Amino acid sequence: MIDDKNINPETIDKAEKEASMWFYEKNGQRLGPISGKEIEIMLMNKELNNESFVWKEGMSDWVKIEYTELKCHFSGPPPLTGDAVNNTYIWILAFAPIIGEILESIFGFFVGIIAGIINSPAPLGFLAFSWVITVVLNIVLATIDEKKLKIAGHDTSKMGQAWLVPVYMFKRAKVLKQNLAYFIVWCVCFGLIILWI
Repeated sequence: MIDDKNINPETIDKAEKEASMWFYEKNGQRLGPISGKEIEIMLMNKELNNESFVWKEGMSDWVKIEYTELKCHFSGPPPLTGDAVNNTYIWILAFAPIIGEILESIFGFFVGIIAGIINSPAPLGFLAFSWVITVVLNIVLATIDEKKLKIAGHDTSKMGQAWLVPVYMFKRAKVLKQNLAYFIVWCVCFGLIILWI
């Protein structure tokens, strides 16, 4: 039997306080402990969102805020679902390796015409870097798509950097719970271009 007279109230308060303190993940770092009120403030300031991971004493693993009692503090609507997100740019991006190769050919054609007009050989060094057109096209389309997803309310930091196009496309499909069709199309187009060269 526990003797109530020997229990220190400060010890109880400290234990209760520690049990209500939260750790949170941000940019791959474990931060905290902070109170639930501080988490609420971070949610209101959009420093954290419903998808952010948190942990406190008594939990077996890290969980998203949306699966804890903290979800009631999340203000704002959830991100648009995968069906509601505009996929126009991601599908253009899926064919970007082929589109880029066509643009490179057009560029080379005009460089050749200009070289013929000025009666000079086409600058091979200039043409050797025409692949930059395809790279820039891929990065620009992925960046535009990423901005569209942010507007739709998605945390794109979990999708990787937009300039890592295949990684971005793969993670995008997973986060939005879409099939991998556009990722597969991009890989096939990229493979065809490599074989063609």
